[in-house]
Amino acid sequence: MAGPHDGPSPYGAGAVQVASVGYCDRCGEPAATGSHDRCAAARALEPPRYCPTCRRRLVVQVVPTGWTARCAEHGVTAS
Repeated sequence: MAGPHDGPSPYGAGAVQVASVGYCDRCGEPAATGSHDRCAAARALEPPRYCPTCRRRLVVQVVPTGWTARCAEHGVTAS
């Protein structure tokens, strides 16, 4: 039986998810509050830290060739 979150990952690799979802994937604050310009600039070099859909803290692994980020609810994304 498929669950509601069995589709593709809600965020793309290396993409800053602020406007299209509920939460900033760097600071975890609601996307509608304040400016996330600094978050967007930091995300050019850093992996995401929060799931943009549910605001859970991501399990992030950084390796020399890229990174992976895993949400307990929404799965894995990679650079």
